[in-house]
Amino acid sequence: MRANLDIAAKVREVADRIGTAPAQVALAWLVAQGEHVVPIPGTKTPKYLVDNAGGADVRLSEADLADFDAIPAPVGARY
Repeated sequence: MRANLDIAAKVREVADRIGTAPAQVALAWLVAQGEHVVPIPGTKTPKYLVDNAGGADVRLSEADLADFDAIPAPVGARY
């Protein structure tokens, strides 16, 4: 769990640096992976829907993308 919390902290760090929500940064990273990657975000509330839509406006710099590339893979099973 500690390793995965470190991953979440890195996502928050990038989000804080560019002034956006972590979910928006995660969606922007997915979009930056190329035209064959299409994010399909889920949501529970209208607020989250607005946050997710805002991810389309986030532009990650090369430094931001390099930070994400340096993040290790999550540890453990999904559930």
